[in-house]
Amino acid sequence: MCGRYALGVRMAFMRRRLQEQGLQVDEAPSDDEVRETYNFAPGNFGAVYRADIYPSEHGEGQYENDDSGPHNTSRTQNRDGGKDEQTQSSSQLHYKIQSMKWGLVPSWTKRKPDYGSLMRTINCRDDSLVEDRGMWTSMKRKKRCVIVCQGFYEWLKKGPGGKEKVPHFVKRKDGELMLFAGLWDCVSYEVRR
Repeated sequence: MCGRYALGVRMAFMRRRLQEQGLQVDEAPSDDEVRETYNFAPGNFGAVYRADIYPSEHGEGQYENDDSGPHNTSRTQNRDGGKDEQTQSSSQLHYKIQSMKWGLVPSWTKRKPDYGSLMRTINCRDDSLVEDRGMWTSMKRKKRCVIVCQGFYEWLKKGPGGKEKVPHFVKRKDGELMLFAGLWDCVSYEVRR
């Protein structure tokens, strides 16, 4: 996905379309809580779909940085009657549509980044996820989400020297919502006095 995308639909419509595609939606903001626009830019707040992987005892916005996996688990017996193992119970998971700021700021960040820094973390190449190093490692297993949009823009360079950029809107042929894989994190900045 490039540096601009479009989502000009109400949250009620998005919720209904996701549910029609078989996705569980337990919570969604009201229509007026998330901005609708055909020109989402990095730094804007847009709608994402994600599992609320931490139980309510952590409270909203309280996230751990461990690698123990989702905390909503149930016990099952091995086929051979042996040791119990933990498995994920999808019936216990809570799925929601939520407004998030586009541009990743990792949880270990100590101060608020400037706009230029935010712009560098809007996309992640798939080959960066294969390796277990770099800033994406702490998020790729547990902090995944789905970015929902109607389409995105790519710019075609035209004119002498390719200086003129012409936007082209890329969307699904059938007009359905597009779903992109995303990563998220939650950060609290240190207060300077």
